[in-house]
Amino acid sequence: MKKLLLGALLGGALGALTLAPGVLARPSSTPAPPRIPSNFSATGRYLVPDLGINVPFRYEGSNGNSKMVAGGRNYPIWFMNLIYGKRGEPKRLYTVTYRWPGVVEAVPCGAIPGNFSRRTVNAWLARSSFVGREILEGEPRRYVNHWRVTGTLPALPPGNFIRLPIALGDIYVDRKNPATIWQVLHFGVQNLYDPDLDEWFQLNRFSHRPAKVTLPRGCES
Repeated sequence: MKKLLLGALLGGALGALTLAPGVLARPSSTPAPPRIPSNFSATGRYLVPDLGINVPFRYEGSNGNSKMVAGGRNYPIWFMNLIYGKRGEPKRLYTVTYRWPGVVEAVPCGAIPGNFSRRTVNAWLARSSFVGREILEGEPRRYVNHWRVTGTLPALPPGNFIRLPIALGDIYVDRKNPATIWQVLHFGVQNLYDPDLDEWFQLNRFSHRPAKVTLPRGCES
């Protein structure tokens, strides 16, 4: 239930951010910001350093639906986050946690209230700030653009207001294609299962071919 409540808070906050006007024009020398493609298939690792967790990770998309899966039945963590909607119906955000250290019972899958789509996420990513061009060391080395995206409540208006930071992410995308994602480091209220609020993933394969995305058993459409 806590995961669902956190997801609802995050989903509502992102919705508010995407509705907020006033995205500043970027200098012509700044590359295009990150975006989630409609169709893709990616694999890599999901890490929670303070808990010593390093598990398989899948991130897949099909016609605007998408699914993240970290871990599995034989790993210390296992959860899914999905954006899903049948053709012609609004898309919604789903989350389910099957296993996490300290979480005794599986968290039932359910839809976060309100519409939530790939367009919602991309509108949020369009507000991100360009940090610089970097190289991710490894085999192979990745030449990437580094972006930082933040979420606060309230997002607007500007001025002397008390604001609550709810999320922060560092996103590393391929320099030739901002829809090819290689690494994401993030923390925020959606990470409260983790004591250090620090979870991230690295992808070692990213294809722009569609995957098959379905709701897991127990999710309500």
